[in-house]
Amino acid sequence: MKSGTVAVIGKANAGKSTLINVLVGEKISIVSPKPQTTRDTVLGILTEKDDQIVFLDTPGLYKASSRLNGYMQKGGETAAKDVDVVLYLIDAHERLKEEEVQVVSRFAAGKTPLVVAITKTDIMLKERVPEVLASLGEAVPGVDVVPVSARKGRNLKELKEVLLSYLPEGEALYPDDVVSDKSEKFMCAEIMREKILLKYEKEIPHGVAIVMNRFEEDENGVMQVDLDIVCEKQNHKAILIGKR
Repeated sequence: MKSGTVAVIGKANAGKSTLINVLVGEKISIVSPKPQTTRDTVLGILTEKDDQIVFLDTPGLYKASSRLNGYMQKGGETAAKDVDVVLYLIDAHERLKEEEVQVVSRFAAGKTPLVVAITKTDIMLKERVPEVLASLGEAVPGVDVVPVSARKGRNLKELKEVLLSYLPEGEALYPDDVVSDKSEKFMCAEIMREKILLKYEKEIPHGVAIVMNRFEEDENGVMQVDLDIVCEKQNHKAILIGKR
């Protein structure tokens, strides 16, 4: 069988978490329209009959403007050095930016095989897809470029086949029934953060954090969850729980 690791890299909101969730078939990473939603590198494990692909969902790449941002960006670039394949995602439904082409060229020059996926093709103008493919073909000749839509399920089989072509032969890295390296406790905290980012999109910045104090099953089989929501400012607390 073929088995290996794929680092999923790209700018914030390129669709990394959504794509991994769809490929794996379960919610592995939280999703919101806000940049920097993904803070930790999360493994999503796709196991099929003869193959296993371990996806690393990395924080989005962007210009670092703070210590946290710089740490997250460095983590994403470091992950790309320790895998079998780099999958770089580009959201080009508006237009392909020159700075994005430069970043792709940088990864293409590395030692790790590179595959590029053009995401969100379901909201792109049809004539723009071949334009983007031509531009990337000129900038990074020889690199596999696959246009996909995670939400519509377009070309996902083709993308998996391209990724598998670069993976080595070997035993599975994880048991068949494992879909992530993160615990249920971690996922519960992340889902709470996701809901805050979605429900308070304009009022609460991405800086909100979740601290899990208790996560255990009681004698009746009901999960008891006790957590703290940590805000950046006092007025954010009032927005979340009400002024009174």
